[in-house]
Amino acid sequence: MKYTKLGNSDLEVSRICMGCMGFGDPKGGQHSWTVDEKASRDIIRRGLDLGVNFFDTAIAYQSGTSEQYLGRALHDFAKRDEVVVATKFLPRTPADIEAGISGQQHIERMINKSLENLGMDYVDLYIYHMWDWNTPIYDILDGLDRVVKAGKARYIGISNCYAWQLAKANALAEKEGLTKFVSVQGHYNLIFREEEREMAMLCSEDNIAMTPYSALASGRLSRLPGETSKRAEEDTYAKFKYDATKQQDDIIIMRVHELSQKYGVSMTEISLAWLLTKVTAPVVGATKLHHIEGAVKAAELSLSQDDISFLEEPYVPHPLAGVMAQNKPADKNNDHVWSTGDQKI
Repeated sequence: MKYTKLGNSDLEVSRICMGCMGFGDPKGGQHSWTVDEKASRDIIRRGLDLGVNFFDTAIAYQSGTSEQYLGRALHDFAKRDEVVVATKFLPRTPADIEAGISGQQHIERMINKSLENLGMDYVDLYIYHMWDWNTPIYDILDGLDRVVKAGKARYIGISNCYAWQLAKANALAEKEGLTKFVSVQGHYNLIFREEEREMAMLCSEDNIAMTPYSALASGRLSRLPGETSKRAEEDTYAKFKYDATKQQDDIIIMRVHELSQKYGVSMTEISLAWLLTKVTAPVVGATKLHHIEGAVKAAELSLSQDDISFLEEPYVPHPLAGVMAQNKPADKNNDHVWSTGDQKI
């Protein structure tokens, strides 16, 4: 395994981050394809054995049971200071807003519950899961800064945002003396490259780590078109993200297969080796042992510039899909989002 610094932090992370959305009790959760605690523990332990030290979960994954499974496994199999744990919080609910719970209070409640689920005193990276148009960004930054100063998180990250949102948030944090975001977790893979338009350049300029999710496009980049799996059949959200562009995406997927045959490796290894030329550490979900084994092998595979060009050449622009397609305010008059007291930025 290879390791690198996570943006402007002192966190040393494995080039592969284990995504834990596939861990958790499917009863009452949002996904039916997740694996139970025993299988989760086996996968986490195997990842640790292979050198993975970076783990990503969220309070929203399977009603908190993903955090619980991860926390118990790491307690049993690893030393706390030898792993990097990231978790995420969601925006306030309409009920929270109606009850008058502030952005700062919401974040405090969320981090406390996540730490309880994980059985930990702190997380290494606390991630703003998706943009909250109903809460001023100052309140979010202030709440996160308080979490860091309280020792409950070492650094903060953001997910599912536009480059302009990240740039303005960090500019405000710097102006107000608050903690800045050191990483961004967006939707980025070989068949969805819209992050290259602006986000990648911002991150390169400001040394913000890119840790994208959907690194294998929900498995589409790890198998031939037409092949399927239990998750592929049941994951309606992934179908929402990718089915509309299937015809053009399949051209790239076939090129992944061609290179995998050429080098005698898996399609997973080719797809992730390409992504590793672009980002700090992709978040790779695993629900079987061979998923994490294949991801780790990718960190050792080097592609030539000709290989990279071969994979990239068929790409055509894609419409925004998934969370980002919904990342917009309820109304256009959203100036309050950028206010700090009576001053706006």
